[in-house]
Amino acid sequence: MSVAKIFILEDDPSLNDTLVEYFEDKGFSVNSEFDGFEAESTLYENRYDLLIFDVNVPSLDGFNLLKSIREFGVNTPVIFLTAKDGIEDIKTGFGVGAEDYIKKPFVLEELSIRVEAILSRYNKGAKEVKLAENITFNSSVGEIVVDNNSYKLSNKESRLLEIFVASKGEILSHEAIFSELWEYDETPSDSSLRTYIKNLRKILGKDSIESIKKRGYRYISKGWKKDFKAFYLYLYAFGCNGYCLCFDNLLQ
Repeated sequence: MSVAKIFILEDDPSLNDTLVEYFEDKGFSVNSEFDGFEAESTLYENRYDLLIFDVNVPSLDGFNLLKSIREFGVNTPVIFLTAKDGIEDIKTGFGVGAEDYIKKPFVLEELSIRVEAILSRYNKGAKEVKLAENITFNSSVGEIVVDNNSYKLSNKESRLLEIFVASKGEILSHEAIFSELWEYDETPSDSSLRTYIKNLRKILGKDSIESIKKRGYRYISKGWKKDFKAFYLYLYAFGCNGYCLCFDNLLQ
């Protein structure tokens, strides 16, 4: 079981430090920010298991931050931890997609109980796919487990692997990947795509994603290629040379 990652947005330095220290002592991996725009940038590039937001923070308030990341495709559960205790505030918080809403002042133990409950619910609904005998991919939390070692993916890396797994063995053009991986108001980047693929290869193996010159990329699981080679040798042994020639490029 991997260590759960929590992200905290809280502009009060003392409370920020208290929350980080408290959850780290409980065994969580914790990152935090004090500013809404900084938080937004961090959440676009990194995956977490749970988010805790204050509302009244500099640059971009917690309500609009949650609205923004939901539109971007970040579905990580969020708890609002705020002094805004009016009914309309609570309605707004749940309306933009919060999982829970806690009013300040609060008790740390109560927050911890709510965090554990939410993580338990989301872990039960996790989408796990077996990529090989020793490799699983959980798209819900953006995590790959290889031989019991876990690796957290960024949002883009996780989405890219989902695209590859859904099209296993198919050649995906750069254009097809761009249209799936980047939002309409984002600018696709070849260099970023290469970086994402490089990072996935480091985890899955250098041969897991093939570069097809002038055509795009192809994801091939270890099991797929092994089975296909066996089928290739079977055809060759029985003199089906024509079929073998057709499959040569798949085994390069």
